[in-house]
Amino acid sequence: MIEIADVSLVDWSRAQFALTAMYHWIFVPLTLGITFIVAFMETLYVKTGNEEWKKITMFWMTLFGINFAIGVATGIILEFEFGTNWSNYSWFVGDIFGAPLAIEGILAFFMESTFIAIMFFGWNKVSRKTHLLATWLTAIGANLSALWILVANGWMQHPVGMKFNPETARNEMDNFWEVLFSQTAVDKWLHATSSGFVLASVFVIGISAWYLLKKREIQLAKKSILVAAIFGLVSSIYLVITGDNSTRTIANDQNMKFAALEGLYNGSEGAGLVAFGFFSDNSSDPNNENLKDFNLKIEIPNILSYMAFLDWNAFVPGVNDLINGNGKYGIMSYYDRIERGKVAIAKLTEFKEAQKAGNKELAASLKTELTSDDFQNNYFKYFGYGYFDDPGDLVPNIPLTFYSFHTMVGLGFYFILLFIFSLVFLLKGTFEKKRWLMRLAIISIPLAYIASQAGWIVAEVGRQPWVVQDLMPNVAAVTRISAGSVQTTFWLFAILFTILLIAELKIMFRQIKIGPKH
Repeated sequence: MIEIADVSLVDWSRAQFALTAMYHWIFVPLTLGITFIVAFMETLYVKTGNEEWKKITMFWMTLFGINFAIGVATGIILEFEFGTNWSNYSWFVGDIFGAPLAIEGILAFFMESTFIAIMFFGWNKVSRKTHLLATWLTAIGANLSALWILVANGWMQHPVGMKFNPETARNEMDNFWEVLFSQTAVDKWLHATSSGFVLASVFVIGISAWYLLKKREIQLAKKSILVAAIFGLVSSIYLVITGDNSTRTIANDQNMKFAALEGLYNGSEGAGLVAFGFFSDNSSDPNNENLKDFNLKIEIPNILSYMAFLDWNAFVPGVNDLINGNGKYGIMSYYDRIERGKVAIAKLTEFKEAQKAGNKELAASLKTELTSDDFQNNYFKYFGYGYFDDPGDLVPNIPLTFYSFHTMVGLGFYFILLFIFSLVFLLKGTFEKKRWLMRLAIISIPLAYIASQAGWIVAEVGRQPWVVQDLMPNVAAVTRISAGSVQTTFWLFAILFTILLIAELKIMFRQIKIGPKH
């Protein structure tokens, strides 16, 4: 059986994984998006034969290469941490979680790495069309690589396509296609990749605006802004659509996360959307610091109900409805879920003890009970709740989730305006005269990274304390090592990643100042 770890070990393990993941995610979105921008630019070169497009393609390809190299290093460390820091998790769901990661390594990453070599070193060695194909396959490979990672993450957020095996106390994959095409996984992949497209577009426009301010590389800057603004605008609209779909999926499958990202404590029919709000420093519940009251909020009536269930008057459960239950709307309380989870844990423990004692008859009877549909649907479904006594421990950090969600959404709509203004003024031939817009474009680069990181905070903090939703909390998932060991490696990684980030920024800035090869 899985035992609960001490709080310090859990906190430091979570902090180390968050540190690695957030550093890794600095590099990933740019890779996802700029590969397609480069592919579009090279397509224009092959179509027109204009050497200017080749120069532009090679310049942005160089910046992609710098970013890609650092991203790979952080990604490798991230995957190792599943074994070093979260071995109980790896044991509990390894048969499921390992499959998409293996495919990512064998298929997508192999494809990406193979064609990236042709893309960088194949100029004048292969035909134009062959080189263009390699560039497109690199872009596709990068995004396929993200697919399998996000399928794995999507399964953690909404576990499907599996059965629990009491003999091994593990979850085993039952339906690969259900895991792959889970609505949560599909939403996460489409939303995460399209957010990378937006970030890369902002990145290209911002650097091009810097060139225009410096009155350098005028043609490169204008042509790059044209491609990036169109790509970014289309991607932004698609990002809004995927975000809307993703939010609706969360409302159905992770209703505590949904309540947290909207700051909804008490559910209602025709629930309003808090478009803007500030939390107080005081908690409405002295026993739970996550339950903060609003000092100020601007609410739009009925929007939240429609956003969640496409019904203006639908009931949207709040945090208190989930904790205490709501019989009118068929919502089971967290108190009841905890009791059912404890029954599931106790029954599994009894089965393992019967096996250990050699009582085959009792073990067979218990196995039949554990694998029955009734037990799976009414007890094992809440297995993870059995590790808790206080339902308040199942509430995520509401202010952090709320602020991160609204930051992400607000900046997303800001980028749409940035792309529209950039495109309009560029087509009018007045972009170079709008110094305010060029400065705004440069400032927007770090804002794009803030929006990207905020999205992952929503996804990961909003689902706490779950590593696997409803089945495994973080207190049961960590490796049994000393908290001091994790703390030491946390600071080592923090120093290493910071050095890598500074190195990448210095190389990137230097390359931008040098500009394209003539």
